[in-house]
Amino acid sequence: MRNVINEKKLLGINGLGRIGKLTLWYHLISGKFDGIVINVGRMVGKSLENLIHTISTDSTYGSLSHFMHGHAGGACKIEIIDPEEGLVAINQFPVKILCKERNPKNINWREHGVKIVVDCTGKFLDPTLPINDPKGSIAGHLTAGAQKVIVSAPFKIKEIVKECEENYPTLIYGINHTCFNPLTHNIISAASCTTTGLAHMIKPLLENKETSEILTASMSTVHAATNTQSVLDSVPSTGTSDLRKNRSVLNNIILSSTGAAKTLEKVIPQIDHFGFMADSIRIPTNTVSLIALNITFSSRINEDGLPSIDADNIKEIYRMAANGEQKGLLCFSTCQNVSSDLLGYPAAIMIEGNEIHTRTGFLNIPSDALSMLGINSMKEVKIPVTHAKIMGWYDNEYGSYVNCLGKLTEYIASHNE
Repeated sequence: MRNVINEKKLLGINGLGRIGKLTLWYHLISGKFDGIVINVGRMVGKSLENLIHTISTDSTYGSLSHFMHGHAGGACKIEIIDPEEGLVAINQFPVKILCKERNPKNINWREHGVKIVVDCTGKFLDPTLPINDPKGSIAGHLTAGAQKVIVSAPFKIKEIVKECEENYPTLIYGINHTCFNPLTHNIISAASCTTTGLAHMIKPLLENKETSEILTASMSTVHAATNTQSVLDSVPSTGTSDLRKNRSVLNNIILSSTGAAKTLEKVIPQIDHFGFMADSIRIPTNTVSLIALNITFSSRINEDGLPSIDADNIKEIYRMAANGEQKGLLCFSTCQNVSSDLLGYPAAIMIEGNEIHTRTGFLNIPSDALSMLGINSMKEVKIPVTHAKIMGWYDNEYGSYVNCLGKLTEYIASHNE
């Protein structure tokens, strides 16, 4: 790469799976970097042309030409500049392909002038592992010359201590990305697609006085299929506890788990003050997922005898957020959407305005229970409690997650100079 780009801002991408390829696509459009070095770690097919075919086609989003220029636009020109060096140009944008090393410590980012690396392999998720770990360590990227590493998945740290959260933050663009400290944060997690959408969904509620007193919450994500699932039924690996993951993704609705709620606590600490449950329902579609958020507020009755929180209040909160601080990241829609309408839509979450519902009930506390609390009352006390159901769409691949990951990467790069 140095023979084509001299002292330019380069981005490294480790892994060419769903997120890795779409991250490349994002930065081809964004243009905030001068070139990209992709480490695949092995030969793809039989030639560099086969790898280019993989990069330039996609069953979900269409061809790279369509992605960059639209149906009525021009073709995307991909040239092989140096087959021996793996150097290609995509619409004159330089991309270098590395095919030799899979262990992060052996990928010579320093030689290629790469300072920022996005690791999209999903394999190196514990930043505390030593660099010489036989299976590889995410910290190996730093030894190889990178200055900052962004992991496109939640961390999985075996022994979590306070220092881990301080030194290895989880950052979501538009939520807490400004917490990035270039002096101490060298390995960063960009959370997951579901946590990204959920964080933007709950942020406006926590910041509004009326809806900030949350008693409890739960969410289910109706989630598109991923490559971790089996196309047809397969035999579970040794030690597998959840047998449903090996059932055919083409033919089933599959109940699953998600770490979105646990990861959310690292991004929005207030979540820790109330209970939050989360689960996932996998469905046979290729992308665009739906968060169904159930949330219960401590509310009050206003002067007109009506609950202080209702569906109209919540809709207005989201409308304001969509036109305020979260503009472009949170959107509010009153259209009757279906999932394919959100394919590639560049927002962390799209609130489905027609499907916001609330109901207020009362928690009755008898007088004898009040006296036990030291409160003298001859009558029982009725405390209003409002439950809300809110729906939010997110393109779990490109539109929501990769867009937020790309913006986070650009922010970290600009603050690392």
